[in-house]
Amino acid sequence: MQFGLLAIFMGTVSGAGAMGIFGKKEDGEIDRNAFPFKLSQAEWEAKLDKMQYHVLRKAGTERAFSSPLYNEHRQGVFHCAGCDQALFSSEHKFDSGTGWPSFWQPISKEAVGEDVDHKLGYARTETHCSNCGGHLGHIFQDGPQPTGLRYCINGVALIFQPTV
Repeated sequence: MQFGLLAIFMGTVSGAGAMGIFGKKEDGEIDRNAFPFKLSQAEWEAKLDKMQYHVLRKAGTERAFSSPLYNEHRQGVFHCAGCDQALFSSEHKFDSGTGWPSFWQPISKEAVGEDVDHKLGYARTETHCSNCGGHLGHIFQDGPQPTGLRYCINGVALIFQPTV
């Protein structure tokens, strides 16, 4: 019980830094329009395909094992599909066996924001792009060292740019 309350508090505090104090709607959801990179709904719909829009703007989830980025093993950087901000390095990617690209840390602390998600009836730590607010996935505490974290990320939320 204490861990659950601590996780809720930590998710709320850590999410506040990336979103600012006014980054929440009245229903507690993230206001995805309260970030530095902004587009109108029509511009988002034109920029993103249907699944990218569902994941990045509506906090959806792609089917496990459906992303080609799950098996991406080249050196490079994974960018936000919404705004092109660098989010994760291939150096921090690992095979979690879950069906989604997984990383043990973001490219920088500033790149990925966090918030608490209660959509499944319990608290989970959601991740979002700190530049456009796009939903990326969730963080779990079953990853490898040195962090012990697993950033479980929807592949459609990412664009991979290999190192030449």
